[in-house]
Amino acid sequence: MDKRKLTAHLLAIVTVTVWATTFIASKKLLGIFSPLQILFMRFILAYIALWIIRPRRLRLSKKEELCFLLMGVFGGTLYFYTENTALVYTLASNVSIIVATAPILTALLAHFCTRDEKLRSSSVWGFFIAITGVVLVVCNGAYVLKVNPLGDFLSLCAAISWAVYSMLLKRFASKYDSFLVTRRTMLWGILTALPLILIEGKPLDLSALKAPTPLFCLLFLGLVGSAACYVFWATAVERLGVVKTNSYIYLVPFITIVAAALLLKEPISFAAVLGAGLITAGVVVAQRRPKSEPVQDPVPEQEQSSAE
Repeated sequence: MDKRKLTAHLLAIVTVTVWATTFIASKKLLGIFSPLQILFMRFILAYIALWIIRPRRLRLSKKEELCFLLMGVFGGTLYFYTENTALVYTLASNVSIIVATAPILTALLAHFCTRDEKLRSSSVWGFFIAITGVVLVVCNGAYVLKVNPLGDFLSLCAAISWAVYSMLLKRFASKYDSFLVTRRTMLWGILTALPLILIEGKPLDLSALKAPTPLFCLLFLGLVGSAACYVFWATAVERLGVVKTNSYIYLVPFITIVAAALLLKEPISFAAVLGAGLITAGVVVAQRRPKSEPVQDPVPEQEQSSAE
């Protein structure tokens, strides 16, 4: 494995590790702000940070701009809104399991929408192995799952949203600078979340950020969870492909439960440990490429945008 792909795998692992721990920061902020307000503020922070790091404009055609608008909707506003709202109506375990289907949904979309990432038997077997592990990890020995049509439907919407975002991202990950791609996605996430915030009508009390804990949580979500990790994810997609990169999402529930054990002193059962092994095996199987299939490295098409 060459250094570029090895780096991409490491970036994907770092990203899902951070995303799996952001629930702690979000949980603390949800007592002060609404899910939409948290989304809005973290994306603004990410947008400003990415402008500082890459102070260049991204010139797009009207068709490309429309795609970025959709990326902001599906990868930002709709994904976070449906996932967070689902937690109000159904168990967190249901949400985690259903959202963990995003990789196989992405693989299905890639099969029909791309020429270079067709659905392989390894992806299907990897999904079944990993999702079994996800169920064990999320239940953590409790084995309590309750069906809630609305909450579970919203969770499925979140998984579909991420799959659509991933397919749109694939079109631009190798064409433009990852920082610029992420920044424009954040911009459209901000603009599409704003009308929903106005409809919600909840006052935005920024005075709460004077306390160190809420401020740290918001900075962590905005600068690390959004700015850095979305760039890392785009880089991984460009180098590995959207299907392989998304298979790392299976690891999120396990990392979350480990973080909860370390930070919140929540117990880990034998079932969770067994589930972790199955998740890891599923990711490995999903990453496998048939011996008869030639290895094709993505051809970089990166076009650096010039400053005005």
